[in-house]
Amino acid sequence: MAMTDIKSILDMAIGREEEAFRFYADVADRMTNPAVKEIFGQLSQDELGHKTFLQAALKDDQIIAKLPVPADYKVAEATEEPALSIDMKPADALALAMKREQESAEFYRGLAQSASDATLGAMFENLALMELGHKTRLEHMFVDIGYPEVF
Repeated sequence: MAMTDIKSILDMAIGREEEAFRFYADVADRMTNPAVKEIFGQLSQDELGHKTFLQAALKDDQIIAKLPVPADYKVAEATEEPALSIDMKPADALALAMKREQESAEFYRGLAQSASDATLGAMFENLALMELGHKTRLEHMFVDIGYPEVF
């Protein structure tokens, strides 16, 4: 994939957010568990927010560089990816979502490592950090649901 300018990178990233929106919205429509339906519905709206953020970055690509560096607890890496099912439990829905964000972060990191230009590499790395932030948020939710404290 030859990305030669920031606009091309951001356009590609916007397309990926649109795909994620469609995926989550479609899954939400098919879910039978109301809690899982709500999780995927919220995730679809989050993806629209990410798209809006990236569209703003088309006007000022420095806003991506200002994102905080999130902690990476590697919960997604230590969790098996569940199969998509209309009967999934909330923890499985979050596990699936955090695995998708992990894959997105790894995708951008791979592009950053193969970029021939430092500016483009930095843009890809910043997009990876954005996805890592999404993953970290989902990991927090997953830990709260998937590993409830026992007293």
